[in-house]
Amino acid sequence: MIRSVYRVDTKGSLDSLERREEELPPPGDNEVTVEIRAIGLNFADIFAIQGLYSATPKGSFIPGLEYSGKVVAVGKKVKNFKKNDKVMGVTRFGAYADYINIDSRYIFPLPSKWSFEQGAGFLVQGLTAYYALLPLGDLRKGQNVLIHSAAGGVGIYANRIAKKFGAWTLGSVGNHSKISLLEKEGYDAWIIRSSRFPEELKTALGGRELHLVLECIGGKIFKSSYEALAPMGRMVVYGSASFMSQGDKVNWLTLAWRYLTRPKVDTLEIVSENKAVMGFNLIWLYEKIDELTVHLKALLKLNLEPPHIGSVYPFVDLPEAVRHFQTGNTTGKVVITVESGK
Repeated sequence: MIRSVYRVDTKGSLDSLERREEELPPPGDNEVTVEIRAIGLNFADIFAIQGLYSATPKGSFIPGLEYSGKVVAVGKKVKNFKKNDKVMGVTRFGAYADYINIDSRYIFPLPSKWSFEQGAGFLVQGLTAYYALLPLGDLRKGQNVLIHSAAGGVGIYANRIAKKFGAWTLGSVGNHSKISLLEKEGYDAWIIRSSRFPEELKTALGGRELHLVLECIGGKIFKSSYEALAPMGRMVVYGSASFMSQGDKVNWLTLAWRYLTRPKVDTLEIVSENKAVMGFNLIWLYEKIDELTVHLKALLKLNLEPPHIGSVYPFVDLPEAVRHFQTGNTTGKVVITVESGK
């Protein structure tokens, strides 16, 4: 089978993302071939393309972590899926394609009322939010949660999950245009990040203790959020958008300065103040498929609404979509659609 992919041969620039045709062999005994109909974009894609992500494969690679589509071929030993099943899946890179071979353990049935676009926007965002809030954050009823990048895919799901557990939620966003979405999603309060963030955070909390922070910005925002934590508070770090380049290429001098001047937390300070800082990267769960599946089943039991799809681009415009996503001006999930048979 001939498939179309977007491949990166030399990391460092978004310009290196090139579309080409490649041969895809038949699926292995435990694999299925999925005709991809939608692809979800993630910040990890951009970090990988620019060579800033340690989990990126060496040499030439195809970016992309999540997708949805239809099974078109099944390996000899696969029993849990059949041809024409609609599925959503995760992969440790390789989703920027119109067909993919994947171990059948890494695909899941697409909910019957969900579109392909919604399926492609669920797994990474939903699992990130769930894992941060519950296994790591130990969220309890009545606790107060600060969620950064609150209008993004993870932020929206974090709020929905937190509300299921009776939490009070405070969201931070980069500009006023995203406030209406936070209102629609039922956030209790919100902050527009600025140089006055520490003071505005204190005002927004209104005397409440801050029990849990989901942090993905870094820099001064990380420092101020940590300082605002109450004793026994937890901060879960799953990203660092402050290191994101705003151009096609990485500005290494700027990046080095941000790295050298990044806030640091002393372990003795953590102990004396009785706070916790935890970091995780969801991609490392990929090798622990049994654990990943347990968390996914628990997430699905929450019966959450399908993801908010903020932007949709056709496959031919995938590079343009990545550049738009990089600006941080998007809301919800940015999804690429792939026409059947293309």
